[in-house]
Amino acid sequence: MLYVGLVAGILAGNIAARAAGIDAFCVSATTVVLLLPALMGARLFYVASHWRIYRRNLGRIWNRNEGGAAQYGGIAAALPLSAPLASALHLAWGTFWDAAVFTILVGTIFGRIGCLLNGCCAGRCSSTLLAVYLPNLSGVWARRLPTPLLEAGWAAMLLVIAIAIRDKMPFAGALFWVIAAGYGAGRLALESSRELPPGRAGSRSIMGSQRA
Repeated sequence: MLYVGLVAGILAGNIAARAAGIDAFCVSATTVVLLLPALMGARLFYVASHWRIYRRNLGRIWNRNEGGAAQYGGIAAALPLSAPLASALHLAWGTFWDAAVFTILVGTIFGRIGCLLNGCCAGRCSSTLLAVYLPNLSGVWARRLPTPLLEAGWAAMLLVIAIAIRDKMPFAGALFWVIAAGYGAGRLALESSRELPPGRAGSRSIMGSQRA
């Protein structure tokens, strides 16, 4: 689902670039080049926030059989790197990110569906009408809040909003910052619906879950 999300996201960014009248090939090329550092940044940000676990076994840092990535880390890595890359391809930095925000949202939708299928980022147990019979990463089935679906739904809502307001922004790059703020606010609001990892009762994290 991560792969599907990346491909669909690049296609969405390409469509957004064409709609904005900018060079869609350069936008797609910039996005593809930034994917690797973004994925690395997402992983390293997660590792840094869980360093007490990884410092005992450094070999686990790049273990592809483990989950654990933070989208914030990916964006933090891609933002500065995108400046010289976009400039080399004659793209304005803000204009590029206004198109790339569609890539991020579409990728998030597919990625969260993958989280649901994998059991990571599982919702906490609940008896409310929203609860769905789902497993967590350990394979324990229970009625849970469908947190990954709620986050995918929020990303889909932001996608609709981005389409609606993209021509009303005061300056290049404004769309990206508006949607980024909206995603962050929604993520914080949904954080309390997540199941806490063992040994972390009473605490919350925005860094995601980890495969044991």
